[in-house]
Amino acid sequence: MSEHVVPARTYFTIFFLLLVLTAITVGVAFNDFGAWNNFVAVAIAVVKATLVIMYFMHVRYSPKLTWVLVAAGFFWTLAMIAYIMTDYLARGWIPVPMVK
Repeated sequence: MSEHVVPARTYFTIFFLLLVLTAITVGVAFNDFGAWNNFVAVAIAVVKATLVIMYFMHVRYSPKLTWVLVAAGFFWTLAMIAYIMTDYLARGWIPVPMVK
C-alpha cells in the first residue's frame, strides 16, 4: 500500500488557517454575542479540530475504516456531552432544601 504524499504547502496553509481561526477566537472572546457566545466559540473549535484531524492526523487520505472509527469517536463524544448536559440542565428542577 503506497502512502499519500502531502505537499508542505498544504501543511503551511492549514497552519495559517489555524492561526487565523485562533485570532478569530480571541476576537470573539472580547465581543458580547449574548446567548450566542458559546455557540460561536464551539463552532470555531469544531472547525479547528476538524482541520487538525483531517490533515495533521492524516485522516483525509486514510482508508474508509479509519473514517468510520473517527466518526464513531466523534459521535461517542457527542453522546457523552449530551449525557453530561442532561445532568447540568436538570439541576434547577430539584429544589434545594434550606438548612437552618
